[in-house]
Amino acid sequence: MALVMDAGPLYASIDKRDAAHSKCVDLLRLTSEQLVIPAPVLTEVGYWIDKWLDPRLTVALIDDIISGSYRVEELQPIDYVRIRTLCEQYADARVGFVDAAVLAVVERLNEPKLATLDHRHFGMMRPRHVAALQLLPE
Repeated sequence: MALVMDAGPLYASIDKRDAAHSKCVDLLRLTSEQLVIPAPVLTEVGYWIDKWLDPRLTVALIDDIISGSYRVEELQPIDYVRIRTLCEQYADARVGFVDAAVLAVVERLNEPKLATLDHRHFGMMRPRHVAALQLLPE
C-alpha cells in the first residue's frame, strides 16, 4: 500500500505558514505507507515553492526524494488516456491536468485513499476502482 500525494499536502508540509501545515506534517510523519508523488505534482509544488518560499526548499525536497522519503511515480502511456477522459468529463468543474493525473495514478495503483486538500475536485470525481476516495487528512 502507498499514500499518493496531491500538491496541497506536500506544499503545506513545507510551508510553515500554511493553515494546513501541522495536520499535513502529522499525516506524513505518522503514515507507515510509502509516500508516492505523481510526477506532475512535483512541477506544481516546485512552482509554488519558487513563487512563495525559498527555492532552496526545492533542493531539500529533491534530497528527500533521493533519500527515499518519497517515491516519484512517472506517468505511464495508459495514464494519458485516463487523464484525457477526466479532463474532458470534468471540464466544466475546471479539473486540470495535474488533478486528472493524480486520479489516474491513484486508480492505476489501486489505492483507496489520497492525501489532498482539494476536497472539491477529488470529492466530485468518481474513481473507477472504488465508490469514493478517502481524502486525507480528514
